[in-house]
Amino acid sequence: MHDYQRPPTLHRYGMRSDLEQALSAGQFRLLPANGFLTLSFSTAWDKSLFNVLGPADSCLVIHNTEEFGERLHRAVQRTLPNWAGIDGPVEYGVRSRLGLAFSANGSQAREKEWKFAWRSLSPTASLNPVVVRIGSIEQFAELRSPESYPA
Repeated sequence: MHDYQRPPTLHRYGMRSDLEQALSAGQFRLLPANGFLTLSFSTAWDKSLFNVLGPADSCLVIHNTEEFGERLHRAVQRTLPNWAGIDGPVEYGVRSRLGLAFSANGSQAREKEWKFAWRSLSPTASLNPVVVRIGSIEQFAELRSPESYPA
């Protein structure tokens, strides 16, 4: 299996009220997609993504992606003990070696997505959204507004 290096920063575009919960409590909502529960970020700080990934009025920027990723995987493991997790880059216009959850249409390439995904080890598990909390990430993350994007 290819060992993917996490990018130096991860960006989650969304509404400030939701992202404040992510920053202060480390609260994230995993959503079902292609047989997985997933959480997506962008590796890009790009003003156009406020509209593409919106509605968004803020961006959560995570600076310590290793610490974040490890805490997220541990929290999901506690919440969903019979699930296996992986994270990596989404590949556009081709099928990713990581599978369908990490493959997307070429037209979405500007999103530069990095995805965390979990699959149940039990064939009968239901795929419902799950909220996990990893604790405050304020020591290595910040909220930015579209106005803070360099011209």
